[in-house]
Amino acid sequence: MAKKSFNRYTVTSALPYANGPVHIGHLAGVYVPADIYVRYLRSKGKDVAFICGSDEHGVAITLKARKEGITPQQVVDKYHEQIKKSFSDFGISFDIYHRTSSKTHHETAADFFKKLYDEGKFVEQSSKQFFDPVEKQFLADRYIKGTCPTCSFPEAYGDQCENCGSTLSPGELINPKSMLSGAEPTMEETKHWYFPLDQYEDWLKEWILEEHKEWKPNVYGQCKSWIDNGLKPRPMTRDLDWGISVPLKDAKGKVLYVWFDAPIGYISATKDWAKETGKNWEDYWKKEDTRLLHFIGKDNIVFHCIIFPALLKAEGSYILPDNVPANEFLNLESNKISTSRNWAVWLHEYLEEFPDKQDTLRYVLTANAPETKDNDFTWKDFQARNNSELLAIFGNFINRAVVLTHKYFDGMVPSLGELTPEDQATIDALKAFPDKISASLDQFKFREAVNHLMDLARLGNKYLADTEPWKLIKTDPERVKTIMNIAIQISGNLAVLSEPFLPHTAQKLYKTIPVNGTKWEDTGSTEIVNSGASLGEQQYLFERIEDEQIEAQVKKLTDTRAKNMETDNQKVTPVKEEMKFDDFMKMDLRVGEVKTAEKVEKSDKLIKMTVDTGIDTRTIVSGIAKHFSPEEMVGKKVTVLANLAPRKIMGIESQGMLLFAENSDGSLKAVNPDAAAENGATIA
Repeated sequence: MAKKSFNRYTVTSALPYANGPVHIGHLAGVYVPADIYVRYLRSKGKDVAFICGSDEHGVAITLKARKEGITPQQVVDKYHEQIKKSFSDFGISFDIYHRTSSKTHHETAADFFKKLYDEGKFVEQSSKQFFDPVEKQFLADRYIKGTCPTCSFPEAYGDQCENCGSTLSPGELINPKSMLSGAEPTMEETKHWYFPLDQYEDWLKEWILEEHKEWKPNVYGQCKSWIDNGLKPRPMTRDLDWGISVPLKDAKGKVLYVWFDAPIGYISATKDWAKETGKNWEDYWKKEDTRLLHFIGKDNIVFHCIIFPALLKAEGSYILPDNVPANEFLNLESNKISTSRNWAVWLHEYLEEFPDKQDTLRYVLTANAPETKDNDFTWKDFQARNNSELLAIFGNFINRAVVLTHKYFDGMVPSLGELTPEDQATIDALKAFPDKISASLDQFKFREAVNHLMDLARLGNKYLADTEPWKLIKTDPERVKTIMNIAIQISGNLAVLSEPFLPHTAQKLYKTIPVNGTKWEDTGSTEIVNSGASLGEQQYLFERIEDEQIEAQVKKLTDTRAKNMETDNQKVTPVKEEMKFDDFMKMDLRVGEVKTAEKVEKSDKLIKMTVDTGIDTRTIVSGIAKHFSPEEMVGKKVTVLANLAPRKIMGIESQGMLLFAENSDGSLKAVNPDAAAENGATIA
């Protein structure tokens, strides 16, 4: 299929919840790669709208408001301004940073819903849901707490247990309680409007699985898994008092589901941006020669690749996303980032504690981006990449080129003389870099692209080290002119090519290196700086990050971990009631080995395994899919409770139980016998 040509680009970044500040996980997963790509497009002269804003509806906002004793509006006003300022100070170059509480957004989302309703695209359906008899209101999943059926944690939410990570529904909780009044909720009937996603299943199979095989494997794989498991109707309304009112007469007390209204926030933001700039917003959402791209994290893949496109398809007049280059998650010092536990590096704090080092963080997050798998941020790696790469390679080359030109030629760029084979090889290598970086960015391979950029600085360092102009200046000054001209040409190319990745650094370079143009098309040239042009003052692009600075950040995290452990000890699951020794002796624990493993269809928690217990080979179903892949389990030695009565789980008879240990962060570790233990050996 021929590559499609686009005349304009609409690039969106996931709308951050306005219930807390931005952290490095958000930056690495969404905002830095999106900003790099948009800056690259602008450098190539493309017509692009870079759209984002605060997501200000949903239960997360109301929970924050109750916790802080303020109104939801006060919550979103506070965090919207903080997030907007942090992005701006960091250099994320949105064309507009909007908010879903705006009048334009409320009207746009309501109109979108009403059009689908008028065309019969929703199914009206009643069901029984949890209701607080004291507060007289229906309860969203997050307003219900109870005991987790998986790990017995007593404060699991109605949609997820934060202790073990299990995805739940309120009906699965043991002893559920309303978070509003503490009362035991009742089940009452309520009506909602469902979007029949199942009716779009065949179209989604064709559109994603056949027409978009070029999508990143993590995105394509998650979409395929959802579609293969069968799609179901999803309610697009909720019983809440905070959000966009459902625009129907018989819908009092109901609002649009936050995942219905949030993606429409991209459209409403574009409307207000277009009004401010004199453009036509529909060009960016309804013209086939516009490329729509969503930059998101992996937790938003389903909404941006399946649900939102199906809604756009149902509406009928919008273009669909051409690509959704979602990233995986960034961990922090080998642990999952957790906002509730304050295990994070917050952007606004970083900007205060590391002034003028925006590009250092941008570089580290790009060089270590979680593009196809979860990656880890450590402060030691942050320090090493700054000192050993940005400072020692990039900054060192620019500094040498500028200092030597000032020293030998009073800051005037010398003319290019006769070329040696070494000069020509360096020039040929220089010319190849713009295309190499472009090829990587066009495929959303940002780590690869920034490595190419650093390789260009390495080329410059090697060239100066090999030619040694400081030795030739007394014996062959004409030769030194050529060397320094080439060094300055590499510097000028670095200035332009680095702008998408290191925008603050590029601006410093432009003050020193008088480049002829700042567009991508100007790069790859040995005439990007004119001979005879005067260099500006030498500027130090980067500075060394000392051990003391890193130790302070590590200590901050260590203190956070200590506080969390103290809290965890207070919340630790109590010891179960005492049992007799004879009861313990009834348990038959055996060494087993997993022979086969596969995910259970229509379940995101269960894995079905065949286990050799030494006595027999039996089927065991375990709710561990959130922690282990089937491939990881095959070949593992496991501890089997062999005489547990069989029971059916999703229609499969499970003949035993495997033992796992649960860490304080909710992760599971298999209780493995030694590899030398024989299958069937008893554990006493």
